[in-house]
Amino acid sequence: MKKDFVVIGLARFGGSVCKELHRLGYQVLAIDINEARVNAVLDYSTKAVIGDASRKDVLKALGVGNFEYAVVAIGDNMQSSIMCTLLLKEMGVENVWVKAQDANHKKVLAKIGADRIIQPEYDMGIRVANQMQSGKLQEYIELSKDYSISELNISKKLANKTINDLDIRAKYGCTILAIKNGNKVNISPSAKDKLYEGDMIVVMGNNNDIKRFEEKGL
Repeated sequence: MKKDFVVIGLARFGGSVCKELHRLGYQVLAIDINEARVNAVLDYSTKAVIGDASRKDVLKALGVGNFEYAVVAIGDNMQSSIMCTLLLKEMGVENVWVKAQDANHKKVLAKIGADRIIQPEYDMGIRVANQMQSGKLQEYIELSKDYSISELNISKKLANKTINDLDIRAKYGCTILAIKNGNKVNISPSAKDKLYEGDMIVVMGNNNDIKRFEEKGL
């Protein structure tokens, strides 16, 4: 079934989400209290509306309760962000993703039922720091405080060996999810699949285990 989205708050983050969802072919209702921001997404949304999304009557008039997904990207007004999130959940929106300003904002959003909380600057900071601390690490996705998914370069040391030869699950407690060779991606590779210099492996595991594998295995 085709998903419909409402994006509330159209500054840099919300505007980018709106435009990308529209590019992907989804129906997108865009809402912001700022006329200039609304005008900026007129060609990148199904409908763009000037309105105060912290008011229940505005959300009701726009039929927001009928949407399955909502993105709340009100970045400059914490009170409006919290009120909007609360109203969306009360109106029955199943999936409400919210941009948080800081840790306190995040705590409040979690308590009132936000389904996913995003801190773009914080999340990107973690990814950049982890990429910088290791020349072997190409990509990093945090799953929790202790677990992540990392994309690692295959060195000469591991070239021409199979996954079975590496046996990194037994040695390091990590799981290889995929092998990337140029534009080709091997999802759920078998133990007999061979790795070549220049390949990248997508690994999931405890952060300490992945780091240990980087330092000793690669």
